[in-house]
Amino acid sequence: MIERLRKRFIRIATLAVAGVLLLLCVTVNAANYISADRQLTQMLRMICDNQGTVPHFPPDGGKHGQKPDGPFTPETPYSTRYFVLRYNGDGDLEQADLTHIAAVSESDTAQYLTAALRHGAGFGYTAGYKYYVVHTDTDRWMAVFLDCYQQMHAVVTFAWMSLAAMAVCVVLVYGIVVLCSRRAIAPVVQASERQKQFITDASHELKTPITVIATSLKVLEMEVGQQKWIDKAESQTEKLTELVNELVTLSRMDEEASPLQMADFPVSDALTETAESFRDFAASAGHTLVVRVTPGLTYCGDEYAIRQLVSILLDNAVKYAAPEATIVFSLEKGRHGVVIRTENPCDTLNTAALGRLFDRFYRADPARSGETGGFGIGLAIARSIAEGHHGTIRAESPDGRTVIFTVELR
Repeated sequence: MIERLRKRFIRIATLAVAGVLLLLCVTVNAANYISADRQLTQMLRMICDNQGTVPHFPPDGGKHGQKPDGPFTPETPYSTRYFVLRYNGDGDLEQADLTHIAAVSESDTAQYLTAALRHGAGFGYTAGYKYYVVHTDTDRWMAVFLDCYQQMHAVVTFAWMSLAAMAVCVVLVYGIVVLCSRRAIAPVVQASERQKQFITDASHELKTPITVIATSLKVLEMEVGQQKWIDKAESQTEKLTELVNELVTLSRMDEEASPLQMADFPVSDALTETAESFRDFAASAGHTLVVRVTPGLTYCGDEYAIRQLVSILLDNAVKYAAPEATIVFSLEKGRHGVVIRTENPCDTLNTAALGRLFDRFYRADPARSGETGGFGIGLAIARSIAEGHHGTIRAESPDGRTVIFTVELR
């Protein structure tokens, strides 16, 4: 459990930092793109306002300065690459000014004119150019195409560099988190170790008096005969024994060194036998048990633990199923292993609490748990067994009335 907690801490911390860096990266790149696009827009407006050419003098008389609508220097008219198309309302080209561009010839103007006609008035992009189409006269139009390759290339390059820098930062953060993770979760580790030690000590201390009480009750029953008070005491003693055993099992499953003994075994035969042993128990509770097992399956795992997992699921299904319910147990081959599934209707199903069913000591219906004798530990043990086999267990309710437990073992 501690190692899972450490890995989860590393994953969450790294993802949190990566998310912040990604948001920052997106924000900076979006601002960079908007700034570049705004400068192109301002330049296009300037050219259109000046009848299709870049003005040669800024408003301050030639000194380096900034126009109200964008940056402008004496070098701007010579460094700006653009061309202008003038055409009538019928789409016929009347004039093509290509004096400020070298990459476009007369034969290329047709495709750019088509783009302008298709787009209509306003701004657009096509083939490395940003263009601006304006209505200049009653039946005359002008389209200015501004070469934006360098600006967009700079934007893309900056984006790739920022992503690379972000990736490097994420890797560095991951390394730092890995190095510091043990120290970060040290208080949790200490608390968990104290808890496990307490459970182990308490279990050993309780076993002896419970055994003495059970033996004394047996002797008393032989002397005075069967009495309802003795039967109740024996029933509660059995519950205490079950609780102690479950606590010991849960404590063992939390150990770093897995207590599971892995070996190949005929899982179909083993789980069929385990499921069939619950048929009479289900019938005594008024339920019908249906067993659907794919024959001939084998699996490499701890046979005893997997049998215990199935017993927990079936015991849970019988105790909490709706009256006269049909309980379905199935085993089938999965993509990487086997899939175990139990399905039963439940009249007290709280779909919002399905994710908490595997928490220790959690009981969805405490009142009914008192009747069934549950302690809220069984499903926690089932989860530990599933995770010990590198598998998963989940509870779901497709219709809000039926609960399905699915275990995928790899």
